[in-house]
Amino acid sequence: MNEKVETPDVLDVDEEGSSSLRSSVIRVLGSWRLAGIAIPFLILFISLSVWVGPFLTKTNLINILDQQSAYLAIAAAGTLVLVAGGLDLSVGAIYGLAAVVSGQLAEHHSPIIAIGAGLLVGLGMGVANGMIVAFLKINPFIATLAMSFVISGIALKASGNNLIVLSQNSGFYKFGNTVFLSIPSAVWITLVFVAILALVLAKTTFGRRVVASGGNAEAARLSGIRVNQIRIITYALSGLAAGYGGVIDTSRLLSAQATGVPNLTFIVLAGVVVGGTSIGGGEGSVPRTTIGVLFIAMIYNGINLTNIDQVYQQIVLGVIILIAVSLDVWARKRRV
Repeated sequence: MNEKVETPDVLDVDEEGSSSLRSSVIRVLGSWRLAGIAIPFLILFISLSVWVGPFLTKTNLINILDQQSAYLAIAAAGTLVLVAGGLDLSVGAIYGLAAVVSGQLAEHHSPIIAIGAGLLVGLGMGVANGMIVAFLKINPFIATLAMSFVISGIALKASGNNLIVLSQNSGFYKFGNTVFLSIPSAVWITLVFVAILALVLAKTTFGRRVVASGGNAEAARLSGIRVNQIRIITYALSGLAAGYGGVIDTSRLLSAQATGVPNLTFIVLAGVVVGGTSIGGGEGSVPRTTIGVLFIAMIYNGINLTNIDQVYQQIVLGVIILIAVSLDVWARKRRV
């Protein structure tokens, strides 16, 4: 009788070794990506502190954080979308719609109703994006680009294409402008939101499923992960963050318009990719995204403080995106 050849143990060892190797590569690349944004960030911060007098002042630094509140929240949620293998180009339009809705309601209703409505609008649009991508199988780029036109049109219709201006006496104003320890509430709320998303992506089962869905969707499905459900949730979070951005900026500035902030979508996307999140999915970090967004904000702030022509902001942003995407492509080739 022939002896039975035992192979599973050998295969298990090979699989464990391969898995360990992949984990080591991912850790090394993660460290490289962190250094890739942290080092330029520190160099730029030190340079601006030394050469641009007004930069390193409490007022200026708090203003940067305050002005970036919406961007930070939207970019943090956008990181989850990209890691899960998606892309959301509708955040600028959702931001505008939420701003218009919350601004109009704040004129005649309680702040709670205005804030809640703005957030629900963002959440609803995000869920719609996720369902279109997940169930209609439309490419995320095309789906969210088309939705951005639809949502922008709704916002223009809702506002009558008029600028909405609120009174500073409105209770709605306090939502984003109440000061605690010299820092506006918009910053505190955003930091809490970003911290929660960072922990969700890095430390929870859901976060691991997000990474698995973006890294290899078919393998994730075979392992029992509901990839469509994961992606819908990430789009919902992205819509919620965009809605929050519209609400918080309307509260901060006491004005809103359907067109929102020019280039908001691409500024946010730049912050995410500069932070090292892979455009191909499966790898990303909310803390690195935060550094990426603030890195771009410091460049803009430095340009403004030195009175350099603001046209260069767009040039610099484009160059930064090209460099970040090139580095991502290089890193993915190295991983393979």
